[in-house]
Amino acid sequence: MRALPRNEPPPMARTLTPVPADAPRIFRTEEELARLPPSERIRYRLVAAGRRYHANDNISAFVKDGELTELKAEVQAKLQEVLESLVIDTESDHNTNETAKRVAKMYVEEVFRGRYVPMPAVTEFPNVERLNELMIVGPITVRSACSHHMCPIFGKVWIGILPNEHSNLIGLSKYARIADWIMSRPQIQEEAVTMLANELQERVRPDGLALVMEADHFCMHWRGVKDTDSAMTNSVMRGAFLKDANLRREFLSLLSRKQG
Repeated sequence: MRALPRNEPPPMARTLTPVPADAPRIFRTEEELARLPPSERIRYRLVAAGRRYHANDNISAFVKDGELTELKAEVQAKLQEVLESLVIDTESDHNTNETAKRVAKMYVEEVFRGRYVPMPAVTEFPNVERLNELMIVGPITVRSACSHHMCPIFGKVWIGILPNEHSNLIGLSKYARIADWIMSRPQIQEEAVTMLANELQERVRPDGLALVMEADHFCMHWRGVKDTDSAMTNSVMRGAFLKDANLRREFLSLLSRKQG
């Protein structure tokens, strides 16, 4: 192996030169992209747009009509290879004949649906009566998956809103729909709660916003330490909830009654 000069950084430490914006594209047309597997097509669009595609990102804007069906078929084929690598006989074992197909559908259409579809339509109403009193929504049951081990996360979310005269009001069921859309992705709980808070802050524009999430993590229950009693609770406080200790105490005291 060639020895590096004393002042030359190791290869992993070098900074890559950015690709110029006017650099020629490898694939110029959708017809050329169509020859690629669906995951590569979608990834190509994301990279070309300079958009990240982390596990908890929504990438629906880069998925074209019909591609989710193709993506399910690709995931199914890859999962079939995983089952074969685990030395599971999916041909003569009637229990696993279509496991790859079922799991692919579960990931794309259900468990990770929040990555591949736009946020559900949410009707917003002006605060005509200028409501400015604390309201609490919850507990909202949420389901997610740990992005470290893809194990389930089951929990509940409580949302506190202190509106002002300029706030938008949304229906109670819409809080649950937005929460489900955010949570239906692989992620960690701390980031999920912050993402939900950001979305609600932008839509409702309240004076204060508070979220508390309590969840069981099967990456602890099912593997590792196998501790079945531990749960994780975390909170996000914005605006008036962050500045006003009395308001924060009121929210938490009402929440504790609901938990009880």
